Formats: sequence, C-alpha cells, structure tokens
Amino acid sequence: MTTVLFVVSAADHWTLKDGSQHPTGFWAEELAEPHRIFTEAGFELTLATPGGQVPVVDKLSLGLMGGTPAKREKIRAYLDKISGWLESPMRLDEVAESEFDLVFYPGGHGPMEDLAVDLVSGALLRNRLLSDRPLALLCHAPAAVLAAHDENGHNPFAGRTLTALSNVEERMNYFSWKARWLLETELKDAGINYQKATFPYWSHVVTDGNLYTGQNPQSSVELAELLVQKLKQQ
Repeated sequence: MTTVLFVVSAADHWTLKDGSQHPTGFWAEELAEPHRIFTEAGFELTLATPGGQVPVVDKLSLGLMGGTPAKREKIRAYLDKISGWLESPMRLDEVAESEFDLVFYPGGHGPMEDLAVDLVSGALLRNRLLSDRPLALLCHAPAAVLAAHDENGHNPFAGRTLTALSNVEERMNYFSWKARWLLETELKDAGINYQKATFPYWSHVVTDGNLYTGQNPQSSVELAELLVQKLKQQ
C-alpha cells in the first residue's frame, strides 16, 4: 500500500512585526482535499506535527476566504469526518521519512511561525530531497525549506525550482502588511528558483525532479491528483 506522511504545522498563531499574534493554523482546503484524494486512491495516511501537538484549522479558511458556502461546508464536514486522525498526530522527531512513499506538507500561515525555523523538519526535508523520493509542499508550506540548511549553512533547496504563495497573493490579506517577512521574497533570497502563475489565485503546480509544489489553496486538488498519478506509476 502507498503510504503518505502529512507534516502539519502545530502553530496556532503567526507573530507579526508589531508583536501581535494573528490566529492561524493549517488551511482547511489544503489539508482536506489532498487527504480526501489520497484516501480515495487507497493510500495509507499518517499525521505528524512538531511535538505531536494537535494541529488547529485556520478559522479564516472556513469563512469567506475559503470559497463558496457549499465548498466550505463540504470541507468542514470532511474535517469533522477525520477529526480522530487529526487529534492523534505522531511527534515529528519520532517519524522516519524513509518509511513513506510520499511526504506532504499542507500550508496555512502556521508554517511561517514554526516549520520555517524547525530544525527537525528541516533535516527531514533535507534528507527527503536528497533521497530523490517524492516530496510535496503547498502554499505557505515551502516556508519549511528555509530550515533545511545543514551545519555548514548550505540549503539543498537552493537552485531548485518551486512555487509558493506569491507576495501579491499574500498582500491581499489585510494583516499581511504587518508581516515580518514574505515567503516569495525569502525563498528567492535563499537562492531558490521561484515561479508563480500568471494571475493571483490561479492553480499552479511546479515539478522539479522529486519536488512537487503548489502555489495556493486553489492548487490543492491539482497537486494531489498529480501526486496520485505519479505514485501509481511507480
């Protein structure tokens, strides 16, 4: 059976440059839709978070920013359906990425708070990328690659091509004007070849060898379906 490790932020806030804490977590669609698609494909899914903390959903992702009322209700119902899975995460420092066919990071602003500086996650990402086995990150989740440097400061993601939420898309969030940093800018500064869609909030997926990335929540389904296709070919 194909196995998938979901690595999810445990953060429930994003610290802004004025010191305020914006409530956040994982983005509902970015976890629910890939989880559904992988489950329907017959994959076995495991959840891990920093410290084994139960992840929280960003309430904005279940409000107006999460799409149409019908879409939001569908995703809310799905999260309720998998609540037991969400409430029983493994500790990230106790999982071996090599045991999984795919490592998948959903986004939300949570990764900007914890995974961007989490060295356990960083080592996992570094090992996974260099193993040449499938690794996928969605929307804000590529913030986690900023912690993937080794003891000499080298980051293996430098020179690789990926996508993530763009600065234009981020600035559509009213609170982002108080952000300490923006993801697109930081990825470029880290030497990563960043790509984005022609228009904001269009689905956009980038593949670079074993690295798969999606730009925004709208990319959730396209990214997950591509991963199912690739994994079933193996």
